[in-house]
Amino acid sequence: MVKQSLRAPFARRGLVLSVAARVLSGLGVLALTGCAVGPDFVSPPPPMADRFLPEPVKSAGSQKVVVVEEIPARWWEVFHNRNLNALIEASIEHNASLQAARAAIRIAYYQAEAQKGGFLPQVQLDLSDTRNLQSPSQFQVTPNASTNPYSYFWKSLTVTYSPDIWGANLRAVQSLEAQTEQQRYQLEAAYLALTSNVASAAVQEAMLRGQIAATLEVIKEARDIVTILRKQYGIGAVAQADVLVQEAALAQMEQLLPPLEKSLALQRDLLTALAGQYSTAQVPETFNMKALTLPSHLPVTLPSAFVRQRPDVRAAEAAMHSASAQIGMAIAARLPTVTLSAQGGYQGYSMSQLFLPQTGFWTLSAGVTQPIFQGFSLLNKQRAAEAGLTQAEAQYRQTVIGAFQNVADALRALQADAKAVQAAVHAEVVAKKSFEIVKKQFLMAEGSSVNMLQVLNAEQTWLQAAVTRIGAEGQRLGDVVGLFMALGGDWKDENLKRLSPTIEPARPTLQEVAKIDEPVNPDWFPTSFELGKSPWASDAVPPPPPGAPVLVAPVLVAPVLVAPAPLSAAPLGAPPSTGWFPSFLE
Repeated sequence: MVKQSLRAPFARRGLVLSVAARVLSGLGVLALTGCAVGPDFVSPPPPMADRFLPEPVKSAGSQKVVVVEEIPARWWEVFHNRNLNALIEASIEHNASLQAARAAIRIAYYQAEAQKGGFLPQVQLDLSDTRNLQSPSQFQVTPNASTNPYSYFWKSLTVTYSPDIWGANLRAVQSLEAQTEQQRYQLEAAYLALTSNVASAAVQEAMLRGQIAATLEVIKEARDIVTILRKQYGIGAVAQADVLVQEAALAQMEQLLPPLEKSLALQRDLLTALAGQYSTAQVPETFNMKALTLPSHLPVTLPSAFVRQRPDVRAAEAAMHSASAQIGMAIAARLPTVTLSAQGGYQGYSMSQLFLPQTGFWTLSAGVTQPIFQGFSLLNKQRAAEAGLTQAEAQYRQTVIGAFQNVADALRALQADAKAVQAAVHAEVVAKKSFEIVKKQFLMAEGSSVNMLQVLNAEQTWLQAAVTRIGAEGQRLGDVVGLFMALGGDWKDENLKRLSPTIEPARPTLQEVAKIDEPVNPDWFPTSFELGKSPWASDAVPPPPPGAPVLVAPVLVAPVLVAPAPLSAAPLGAPPSTGWFPSFLE
């Protein structure tokens, strides 16, 4: 009989806990598979355009425009320059901006994982032991306490659960996961900006070196003329005024060198900073115009696929997704919430009595909370969320229009560059030939019909033509970089780039999401332990060892583009009218 009386309370409690577990499990499944108020996000359709310019573009001078499905991986290799390839790889490895963007992804990811905890019951263990001394009057009413002072032991386990009936937690998770996606796209944007800036800086360095070399070549010719004139002046063949005029012209040409050398030094510092190195340890790679090959083909993607290849457009879409989910959160806040809880444990005045059947207790409770009047704050929060979606849609449209403008500007610039380079090359050839003829006639011993002013004019024309030609070629290479940047370039995470849009009934599959670079968790429930990592480990990056270089953030320099061309994008629909109640109750 004693054994039966001891087992009976445990049996009853086991039955109650089993029923409670089944109820909580059933409600959890209902919460995860039930309705979610608010609009379901759908990716915007691609713009109704089949090209970037009003007229079809087949070439830009000698460069053929080719329509491709994707931008080539490692697009900077089209310049066929090993130094550029090595410098970009070093910059990707050591750049601090990319590391900061990766950390931002983990911040957003773990915030979404923390929100997923709302799908699970909350379990709390309470172990409380006290030693008490009461006054004689109080001690008389304290039951079961045989001594004063006395001890009190409390051991309980509490389980609480709020079923996600209206999908408030689901929408919160969707919003945070969309923010995580936005951070992933911003990492790709930083990756694109870094590679484009390194390529642009390398082209700028090559152009400066070419202009310095051209200036030195003209200065050498001017010095040769000064030397000859001095000899002729010594024998009385020319006047001193002719010598002084040429020396003054030489001095003016030499004044052009310091600004060019200064710009070159600053460009070297920029490349060193982009590579994440101290300015005292400049990068070993150098660049010149002859080593950079102009690509013969210019790849251009179709506009329908173009919007999926621009990281800033994808980030704007993720912002729309987050804003859409926040509407559901605002609606759910105005609807009833259910809270279930169960508590069980033992209490006693001595450890020896603590786990006896008569010292056990349990409690089951359920509650429903419905906001009645909150000063219209919940209604206005919903309206603010709807306005936020309208704002995100407008910002998305503007981002798409700006992306089209970038590509159109780059194509127009390359068309103009081809003409400018052709004209500059012809001008340099003519100017150099003219200088050689004028110089030869001027230095004739007798009967020269050319004076010193004609020589100076020919020198300056040749110098200006040479510098202009090199600048035009450098601008053309820079605009090629700008075109790759405008088209979205190559992505660091190709699986993220190929992620399917959310267009009902199609949406990104779990297999697609699982292939994205970590951290990623396509499941409903949060991750608890990461393989090979301690649950108490920190994601903080340890400080660099003494003497290690400080990683410097890149200076994001946008490519120089020409005036924009008018473009249009497909209009997006107005945000859904949600009203007071979920759509299925209206």
